[in-house]
Amino acid sequence: MKIYAIVENNKKETSIGYLFYYEKSKEFYIELLDGLEEWDVPLLLSTLYRKGERTINSYWSKVWVQQRIVPSDRQNIGQILRDNKLNMYDEYLLLMLAKGRCEQDDFYLIPTTVDALPSQIIKRFNYRVENVMTLNNFSLLVTFRNGKVKKCNLNKYFIINKGFRIVYKNSQIFNYVRIVEGGYGVCWDEFLSISNMELYDMGKDVSITSDNLNKFVAENVLTTYEVMNLLNCSRQYVNELVKNQKLHPIKSYERITLFLKSEVEKLNWV
Repeated sequence: MKIYAIVENNKKETSIGYLFYYEKSKEFYIELLDGLEEWDVPLLLSTLYRKGERTINSYWSKVWVQQRIVPSDRQNIGQILRDNKLNMYDEYLLLMLAKGRCEQDDFYLIPTTVDALPSQIIKRFNYRVENVMTLNNFSLLVTFRNGKVKKCNLNKYFIINKGFRIVYKNSQIFNYVRIVEGGYGVCWDEFLSISNMELYDMGKDVSITSDNLNKFVAENVLTTYEVMNLLNCSRQYVNELVKNQKLHPIKSYERITLFLKSEVEKLNWV
């Protein structure tokens, strides 16, 4: 994960938010700071900010990035890539060529780290999705980083949002839900996603029952062999991950070691 402060080139060079880039999925997310004036926010994002949105989803974050780089359909794009020693069209690398600057505004990007993020941004991480499992009647049991476990019934959501019709009509597809990289929500494909804050707001606090726990174990606990298949790696590599504390067994017994699926999947995020 790469993090950049979005800075306005004014006298104070103030930061208005942060751009997060996930290399594995090539997705961008923007976190805007609270308390900004409408004219402080990039024009593309001002309407979303006015509606109260501070975490900008991957779609609009990517559109903001695309406005700052040469478009892929540019007539001489091949020559531009060669001149900049790029083998292929890569939005992130193109964005970095000018440090995020463009002619439309005065914003640019400065590299930063998680430790340097303000508390209001760190606080939002508590609402990221940590784990998800499917229940009956198109419901999800969602665990958030702050430890909250909520049951989210999506029947009404799917009825209102017609784009989810294919999921609503097929419980098998519904069962293929996965966590969006970075924990920004859940999805079934890149166009069918529900944000973490939507899930948090609609969800109801629950106590996990034995039936749900059994289902959780069946769907979310992996053996070493299953980890090897998911990461496409050797048993030796899995052992190295455990040794380096990048992967934590939840139980080991004789020759059997069990891992939490959500932790294994996160290894593909970095």
